[in-house]
Amino acid sequence: MLLRSPPTVNGTFFNSSTLEELHLDRTPLLINFLQNIGALPALKVLSVAECDLHGTLPAQGWCELKNLKQLDLSGNNLGGSLPDCLGNLSSLQLLDVSNNQFTGNIAFGPLTNLISLEFLSLSNNLFEVPTSMKPFMNHSSLKFFSSENNRLVTEPAAFDNLTPKFQLLFFRLSSSPTSEALNVEIPDFLYYQYDLRVLDLSHNNITGMFPSWLLKNNTRMEQLYLSENSFVGTLQLQDHLYPNMTALDISNNNMHGQIPKDICLIFPNLENLWMAKNGFTGCIPSCLGNISSLGVLDLSNNQLSTVKLELLTTTWFLKLSNNNLSGQIPTSLFNSSTLQFLYLSGNNFWGQISDFPLNAWNNWVVLDLSHNQFLGMLPTWFVNSTTLGAIDLSKNHFIGPIPRDFCKLDQVEYLDLSENNLSGYIPSCFSPPPLTHVHLSKNRLSGPLTYGFFNSSYLVTMDLRDNSFTGSIPNWIGNHSSLSVLLLRANHFDGELPVQLCLLEQLSILDVSQNQLSGPLPSCLGNLTFKKSSHKVFAGLVAAFGSSSLEWSTEKAYYEAMGPLLVDSMNNLGKYILLNFTEEVIEFTTKNMYYGYTGKVLSYMNGIDLSNNNFVGAIPPEFGNLSEILSLNLSHNNLTGSIPPIFSNLKQIESLDLSYNNLNGVIPPQLIEITSLEVFSVAHNNLSGRTPERKYQFGTFDANCYEGNPFLCGPPLRNNCSEEAVPSQSVPNDKQGDDSFLDMEFFYISFGVCYTIVVMTIATVLYINPYWRRRWLYFIEDCIDTCYYFVVASFRKFSNFRR
Repeated sequence: MLLRSPPTVNGTFFNSSTLEELHLDRTPLLINFLQNIGALPALKVLSVAECDLHGTLPAQGWCELKNLKQLDLSGNNLGGSLPDCLGNLSSLQLLDVSNNQFTGNIAFGPLTNLISLEFLSLSNNLFEVPTSMKPFMNHSSLKFFSSENNRLVTEPAAFDNLTPKFQLLFFRLSSSPTSEALNVEIPDFLYYQYDLRVLDLSHNNITGMFPSWLLKNNTRMEQLYLSENSFVGTLQLQDHLYPNMTALDISNNNMHGQIPKDICLIFPNLENLWMAKNGFTGCIPSCLGNISSLGVLDLSNNQLSTVKLELLTTTWFLKLSNNNLSGQIPTSLFNSSTLQFLYLSGNNFWGQISDFPLNAWNNWVVLDLSHNQFLGMLPTWFVNSTTLGAIDLSKNHFIGPIPRDFCKLDQVEYLDLSENNLSGYIPSCFSPPPLTHVHLSKNRLSGPLTYGFFNSSYLVTMDLRDNSFTGSIPNWIGNHSSLSVLLLRANHFDGELPVQLCLLEQLSILDVSQNQLSGPLPSCLGNLTFKKSSHKVFAGLVAAFGSSSLEWSTEKAYYEAMGPLLVDSMNNLGKYILLNFTEEVIEFTTKNMYYGYTGKVLSYMNGIDLSNNNFVGAIPPEFGNLSEILSLNLSHNNLTGSIPPIFSNLKQIESLDLSYNNLNGVIPPQLIEITSLEVFSVAHNNLSGRTPERKYQFGTFDANCYEGNPFLCGPPLRNNCSEEAVPSQSVPNDKQGDDSFLDMEFFYISFGVCYTIVVMTIATVLYINPYWRRRWLYFIEDCIDTCYYFVVASFRKFSNFRR
């Protein structure tokens, strides 16, 4: 009897004594369901995957299913350790508990008692899994073992060289990305495995030479994944044909030397080959173009120098970025009918590509030719592609305007034309609705932003830095509710900063520095929340493709070894490769340095840079509400008034620059409460009074942070404050005389004393020395005669003039 429908409210099927298979996948269930299911004595298959089960597994009910052979609990929210009663299921052949929150070291749990297990999947939990596989050495029937994204642990050397009773077909052992790398050698028990079809040891930082003996021992190997380890040496392959091998991944290791020229003869049916992020040198074997099955080839981030690209036109994914490849790209490459993803960035290719013909059947998805030496006008032969989602032509030597033909790219999500010599206006018709990231920085583009990007309502990043754009920042920019990064630095924008920017709830990085913006600062900018955002991290198309050949081969191997698979656990063994176009790199000035932010750091980064403009008026107190901001730069403007004491609420800020303005009053002493501050400057203003107390972070700031304020005193400045002096405050003009920085009473007394001392000194000298007394009298007489004759002569001239 087989049941695939959801249970009834009364659970009447619990009374069945003949029910053998119960499939309730993706049916909402309560955890007490498992407590009642023990009343089905004939049950052999129970599948409750993705049923939103919460809590810990009960210790009764389901553990009484003595005849149960296949149990699928994957994709729920179960936690805690596996109950000991699980060891009572002595007939269990398949157990899938992947994608839950289970904990505990499996070496001390009930799994060691289930010696009938043939298939065990523990992936994506919180288990501790011994790399030695010691708990399963007596499981002679075990064929499939999967542990991905758990915490791997090592065991004493006494457990090394144990001979297992099992012969695995499928083995996956990889650590969690959050776990600390083990830095261990390859597990010893693998030396005794001779029938492996799929082996996945990626993300483990395993050391040693490339394990060529794995291929020698397992001649029926179909898929080998060894990426993100620390294998060294050259790629030594066995002199043996492996017709079943379809996927080989040795990327992100420390291997070097040349790629074996006979790799195509050894693996004639390869479908996926990943060898990126190593130290391979020399040429790319031309025979790879003869493998008709090769769909994915990634040799990026090596030191390869020679390639015959015309032979590599059978693939649909080709990545050769960041090598030493050079020369002209043959036209045939762009005319391929299969190529969809092309990455050639970071090489030395040159020539003009503006007039290449394009195959009418080509379905481009990603085109990355950045960081090369290409010349001439921007190419337009790809504009009719209806699938093109990402274009990167940055860091080349393209000239001329952005072609109006680019308006036909109505499906593009990522566009990077930065660091070229482009000029002219942005076509007003260029406004692809799906566009999320646009980079046009460091060109010579000019003119106003009229309606370019007007309809691109999904924009996340808009980078127009270092151009010659003019006019005002358009108000329609406030309609782009997804905008997170707005970079307009070093242009010629003028007018006021539009208040529509305050409508951008996702805005986290705003840079309008080095423009001619004027007017007051919008107080509503203080309403920005600066939430963490991962949308600004990954640029362009983000997609994943699964290895269908892996699922097919493992399912075939399972059927041959154990018969029909009655649950969907094989789908959980699939290998999915993420094809995000690139990680965004956002350049932003903070801490007096120009940094490039990327990855996880970028997701947390936020800041506002309004420096080097003509903003006037007071700093809005509302800016003190930006409690999550990391960097605020208002320097080199014409701001007046005092520093808002509410700035003490900027608890996360790391860089605060208010220099080169006309700010007055005292520096609020409350600012010393900001313990995260690393860079601080109020230099070249009209501030007065004492500097903040030398506590916490303010104890690290030197005199340069306060220079150019002649009425500031206190350390680290050389100006010492008088003990009686009271820090001056901003007061109305009618009271300015009373609270002047000069004590007038003290001034009059000092002046009178000094004057008396000078007169008495002169009189004493003349009395004591007769010579100087005579000289003084002669000097006075000469002065009187000179004045007399000057007055007489002037009077006569005036009289003659009157006549």
